[in-house]
Amino acid sequence: MEIVAFLLFVAVIIVLLFGYPVAFTLAGVSLMFATIGILAGVFELALLHAFPSRLFGIMTNETLIAVPLFVFMGVMLERSKIADELLDTMASLFGSLPGGLGISVILVGMLLAASTGIVGATVVTMGLLSLPTMLKRGYQAEISTGVICAAGTLGQIIPPSIILVLLGEVLSSAYQQAQLSQGIFSPETVTVGDLFLGAVLPGLLLVSLYLLYLVFMAWRKPETMPAIPPQVDMHVAALFKRILHALIPPIVLITAVLGSIIAGIATPTEAASVGAVGAILLALINRRLDLDCLRYVMRRTVQVTCMVFMIFIGASLFTLVFRGYGGDNAVHALLTQLPGGVIAAMLIVMLLMFLLGFILDFIEITFVVVPIVGPVLLSLGVDPVWLGIMIAINLQTSFLTPPFGFALFYLRGVAPKEIQTKQIYRGVAPFIAIQVFALMLIATFPELATWLPDKVYSN
Repeated sequence: MEIVAFLLFVAVIIVLLFGYPVAFTLAGVSLMFATIGILAGVFELALLHAFPSRLFGIMTNETLIAVPLFVFMGVMLERSKIADELLDTMASLFGSLPGGLGISVILVGMLLAASTGIVGATVVTMGLLSLPTMLKRGYQAEISTGVICAAGTLGQIIPPSIILVLLGEVLSSAYQQAQLSQGIFSPETVTVGDLFLGAVLPGLLLVSLYLLYLVFMAWRKPETMPAIPPQVDMHVAALFKRILHALIPPIVLITAVLGSIIAGIATPTEAASVGAVGAILLALINRRLDLDCLRYVMRRTVQVTCMVFMIFIGASLFTLVFRGYGGDNAVHALLTQLPGGVIAAMLIVMLLMFLLGFILDFIEITFVVVPIVGPVLLSLGVDPVWLGIMIAINLQTSFLTPPFGFALFYLRGVAPKEIQTKQIYRGVAPFIAIQVFALMLIATFPELATWLPDKVYSN
């Protein structure tokens, strides 16, 4: 019956390639395979009786309440035009240097990633705001598009991120399942806060590598990233006031959200509510909050949240049927019997997720693939925080990689017509190399992901 489980997985991928919605594809194909199995007498109907309890578990999961709150926070900050002010201010600071505008885009992308945690929104926002300016100022098209795509995908890894919230919840369940299978009946837990802390150093590492590359290119080929003439009418006092107005509010908001989680003052859900309220206050300060704005933000929040939870429900049914056919045992046998042990198992899983990142969003991979391979890898002794960070950066790399990277599609949708697709592909190539290098560093030195959580929670 393991062959049927494999066919189920392949059938889901094929149906998705035809463009059908992910949530309903997962649920519909799984029910079809379960029905055929029941009629053939090879699938137990009693297994489906566990589905209502899974739905109830999703509904009563307090951590998942953070999802709509973080979505609300991100959409409200996007609507309040915080990116406009940040980009203008950073350009005033660094624009007079070769490569300064590119550096500004990376730094603004980092702040937006920490503020919104929504990759697509960040790429689109940065594409609309900064790409025309960079091209107008003489920046090479390849450099401009590569910088924007790389900066936009930082929302994958820099906390607080919706993706890390979802991944933390799935890894927590997988970690407990792995320990129970080993006879540990008082299992340790991994929390969303652990993943947030684990992502801090890798996120800063990526930003630093991006900036070093831009500085090198500005020194080696200054004609590709020319300096912007400084604003002679901008006094130091006025610039300082502008910096305070643009930078302090989002930094305070990020510190309040992350700081309350790290200090143990608030759970991720409570911290997300702080972020949502803070986003409303920022919108009020920027005079962007009105009835139309609130209506848009609430409607968008409901849409994204419904999409996430429908995928969660469909994925729950998929994993139930997959395990009913013995698919989890087949995956366990495959990964544990590889000649290279845990290293080979990690390589296989990372490669599989990288390829799936071309056709599936992070949410689908988190809910479909991680529950299957996570318990196996964790039972082999892999650290759950390190595994979560490796998955996040691996998929971030996948989303940048031609020809199917999601970030490339987002930017192509808002880029001017004179920008060719091959220019976008060439532009992201150096940043893909940087991502792979960072992934190898974290694989070689797991302490980059595990040191900070251990340091904070050991005291």
